[in-house]
Amino acid sequence: MEKIVLVGAGGKMGGRITANLKGSDYEITYLEVSPAGIEKLAAQDISVSRAEEVLPYADIVILAVPDIYIKKVASDVVPLLKPGAMAVCLDPAAPLAGSLPEREDVSYFAAHPAHPSIFNYEATPADHFDYFGGITAKQAIVCALIQGPEADYERGETLAKKMYAPVFRSHRITIEQMGLLEPALSETFTACCLAIMKEGLDEVIKKGVPKDAARDFFLGHMNILAAVLFEEIQGVFSDACNKAIEIGKPMIFKDDWKKVFDPECVKAQIKAIT
Repeated sequence: MEKIVLVGAGGKMGGRITANLKGSDYEITYLEVSPAGIEKLAAQDISVSRAEEVLPYADIVILAVPDIYIKKVASDVVPLLKPGAMAVCLDPAAPLAGSLPEREDVSYFAAHPAHPSIFNYEATPADHFDYFGGITAKQAIVCALIQGPEADYERGETLAKKMYAPVFRSHRITIEQMGLLEPALSETFTACCLAIMKEGLDEVIKKGVPKDAARDFFLGHMNILAAVLFEEIQGVFSDACNKAIEIGKPMIFKDDWKKVFDPECVKAQIKAIT
């Protein structure tokens, strides 16, 4: 039975992982410094351990802390790990920012959820409305072995599938590719575009279209347009729609918008986040 230490167990992601690993075939101990987090764990009859008493015996340490704290936490945690232990990050930003201490005898692994797809089919409403994932709605995950022996990839992926369950597909990628997916694609690009789309909806409402009518019309078109674009159904846009896209692109986007995915730009995004 592998020994896992969950750092930040009482936080947002730590709480989700605590719930998913409960009853698993791991021996788990919990670290938390926030009074609110400790209280949250106590309500589940979970006691918090002392770092120096559990870290030296850990086979795997999960760093479930925000990116801005990873460097400080990792500098305290990693030196206490035994050779052959693995440290797992939940996001690529900190590893790519160089926030993990140098230790050749420790493996580093990263795993991140894709979250349930907008095209997911879930049998019950409760499953369908698990938008974040990790409760009942199935999702994909991405995993990267940052350093360590090849055998440690399977070790990390096995854990990741349990942390983010139910998982229907796992993708192995590099940590650099994970950085392209997040923050560059999912946050800097997609979240930004969606935020602007919401502003567009608000603007139409300000111009007098009833809110419910505008929202229903907008979200319905998002659904069908996405289904066609991402080949969930067979179909093509109308000539009028394609012409509207030609009109809209230069009005809304700069010609060089794809630089958001250039390596130096991704590094700048990660630096800002961490």
